[in-house]
Amino acid sequence: MQSKLLDTPTSLRIAGAAGIGFALLIVSGNLVLVPAGMPSPGSPPDEAIDFFLSPNEPTGAVSMFLPAVWALATLFAAGALAAVLRAGGPAGWAYTGFAGVLLQNATFTAVVALRLAMSTVDDAQSVRALWALHETLFGFNGTFLALAMVGLGAAGFVAGLLPRWLFALGSVAAALQFATATLTPLIVTGRDSLALLGLTGWLLWAVWLCGYGLCLIRHSRRGHSSI
Repeated sequence: MQSKLLDTPTSLRIAGAAGIGFALLIVSGNLVLVPAGMPSPGSPPDEAIDFFLSPNEPTGAVSMFLPAVWALATLFAAGALAAVLRAGGPAGWAYTGFAGVLLQNATFTAVVALRLAMSTVDDAQSVRALWALHETLFGFNGTFLALAMVGLGAAGFVAGLLPRWLFALGSVAAALQFATATLTPLIVTGRDSLALLGLTGWLLWAVWLCGYGLCLIRHSRRGHSSI
């Protein structure tokens, strides 16, 4: 007898809940870091030095939750991929979106590792060098967020899983993220106003994740075959 966890409705509910949980955790992490003084993308190195050399900065505490974030992201992407393929959606777009999620997981692992490194060193020059690398990786990560939203969004829309408005929202967010990634060389040299594009795209990404998760949960009521 197959486990209930492998039953399609249950799997889709897990994937949908994982997408919502992923979004809530990344938003919650930023609600801790930003009020504590975490420099925004494009900020001068001196701001990063002040933040990471301060004794009570919360980088380490927030980072403890990130393995759960990446696990939830992978569960969400795998569930969305399975749902699209089962519904007869375009496999190419679906796999592109799945790859985007995995690549953003890998890239953001490096971003968080750099943050932890900056929080443990005790000299300004080390923070300055690590911050430059952090900024570059953080900006280029928008490429993979864009791939995730375009791929899973297009596949989900064609398969009938997503409403038109959510597909459109994801497309706008993807365009903003890709534009930010393209403009990263300018952002890291001090044109921090351009980073507002990325912030807007990131907020829409969080909304898109919650919307996609709810769509998977709603779709879970329609079928009873195993994935």
